[in-house]
Amino acid sequence: MKIILCSNPFRDKGLKAALAAQAILSGSGVETVMCLPFLADAEIPVDLPHIQEMQEMSTALPGADMMVCFGGDGTILHAAKYADSFGIPILGVNMGSMGFMAELEHSEMHKLTRLSAGMYTIECRMMLDVVVKRGCRTLKRELALNDAVITKGGVARVIDLSVMGDGVIISNFAGDGVIVSTPTGSTAYSMAAGGPIVEPTAENIIITPICAHTLQAKSLVLGRDRNISISICSQSRKVAYLSVDGGKAFKLYFGDRVEVTRSEHQTKLIRLSDRSFYEIVNQKLGKA
Repeated sequence: MKIILCSNPFRDKGLKAALAAQAILSGSGVETVMCLPFLADAEIPVDLPHIQEMQEMSTALPGADMMVCFGGDGTILHAAKYADSFGIPILGVNMGSMGFMAELEHSEMHKLTRLSAGMYTIECRMMLDVVVKRGCRTLKRELALNDAVITKGGVARVIDLSVMGDGVIISNFAGDGVIVSTPTGSTAYSMAAGGPIVEPTAENIIITPICAHTLQAKSLVLGRDRNISISICSQSRKVAYLSVDGGKAFKLYFGDRVEVTRSEHQTKLIRLSDRSFYEIVNQKLGKA
């Protein structure tokens, strides 16, 4: 068995958690490879052990059986874009604050021995294809596990948006933006903006307006096969920004369309326990 250990060095200082996991897994006869979830930035110092050999993700992924990520949900979201293309399941070790997608807390790493014994299940999560079009041209294409967010940016003004489903208008409104999320992303920005919590194994598309200036703009839970199209309506100089899974913002102009559909790709998450989704929500959101 070959397992990629993918650690966010800003969360896992000195890769201490990843190195501890490496020792646990090696003791179970597992081959491990250490990678970073993103390319190192020369301008930002990263604390990496000099004795530890690091591999490029593109080199390590072929032939790997699974990936263990050390960080917050953002680390898992970033790594998922690599792992999904190879059909590799991911297990998250939470080094952040929330960690809805993480299976283990840092104190539970001894449970990693269950991987070599086959004592785990795989849970599939729906993803979204996000495409930006200007007329007939495709400007950008991304894959989302959590959400696609269109916002007004940092300026104190609103943007005019038109949201359509299968060619039919769902809502026209002015506001701070709109979130199109998966059930996995329903507990992220969508929830903070007043959207519903949806079980992550469900297959729905959730549309949540952000601070809409109308009483009619409500959060909607749609079927998985709806084709969503969002257009920037105002003909002024106002611009909007698209961010997919919290990534780098892409500038949108009047007439641009963001088309969102269910993707054929799925993220596979490894589960080592039978904790219910309700237990996780209560624990993470402080209801228990």
